[in-house]
Amino acid sequence: MKPSWVLISGCSTGIGRATVNRLATEGFNMIAGVRSEKDREVLLTDARGKAGRVEPVILDVTSEASITEVVRKSSELSCESGLRAVINNAGIVVAGPMEHVSAADWRRQFDVNVFGMIELTRATLPLLRRGVAFHGVHAPRLVFVSSIGGRVAQPGLSAYTSSKFATTALGDALRLEIRRQGIGVTVVEPGAIKTAIWAKGDSAAEEFSADHPARRFYDAEITGLTVAAKRAASKAISPDIAAAAIVGSVMAKRAPAHVLVGPDAKLLAVLKRWLPASWFDGLLMREFGISGQPVLGLDSLGQRTSELSSL
Repeated sequence: MKPSWVLISGCSTGIGRATVNRLATEGFNMIAGVRSEKDREVLLTDARGKAGRVEPVILDVTSEASITEVVRKSSELSCESGLRAVINNAGIVVAGPMEHVSAADWRRQFDVNVFGMIELTRATLPLLRRGVAFHGVHAPRLVFVSSIGGRVAQPGLSAYTSSKFATTALGDALRLEIRRQGIGVTVVEPGAIKTAIWAKGDSAAEEFSADHPARRFYDAEITGLTVAAKRAASKAISPDIAAAAIVGSVMAKRAPAHVLVGPDAKLLAVLKRWLPASWFDGLLMREFGISGQPVLGLDSLGQRTSELSSL
């Protein structure tokens, strides 16, 4: 196999780490973005005995300087072969009702999940074009790890699902924009995966304590998010399955446009496509344990109206 270098972000845990191991087993050389030196050592230990070379690098996708340094190293390592693939995997979850997610947290959600992917992609496209010249037209790949949340919005996750809708749209647009350049683009859409991101999302939801102002109007939604997240986590599949889907998209003769991962993702995609919106909304509300009853009675509605008129 020709020397094939792949750059992937978000490799400290979960899908990213599993993807590095699987690609290295297949003989790909990896430039793997991690958050810390400890994560770097873990990847190096995992890579022992693999056919491919693993080069962990500290990568913060929200830092222009960090991206610039990683791209410089990627160019130095890959030389004339360029990059065979760039896998945008880094992501975070910001949970909570839209009204009570701060402007700073909204920006943090998009800085990592969307703008980080944009900047890493922008910086690496020249190396992917170099890869086209070396590996051939349609061989280099650009992969965006989105989520079924990029198709199905969920209560209490407006920031996260908005960022994933944007990720999916970015991949779809780039698939058309760079097709003539010989670079394939794939959007990977996992459902529930056993990763640390569930615990982070769950703890974020739990920040809305019983006396938090958000509980006044969003108590059922916040409680429902916590319950639904724990239920999904209990049925989540191994990150190795998502990694296999990513590796499959990289190694396929032509890049698939979309890859759904997991039975829940596939089922939700079908239901979202074919059910009327009111039916689908009802299913989601039941999944989150949210009744259709109004949050306000007549008395409290009057009180709320009075409050608004005094602003």
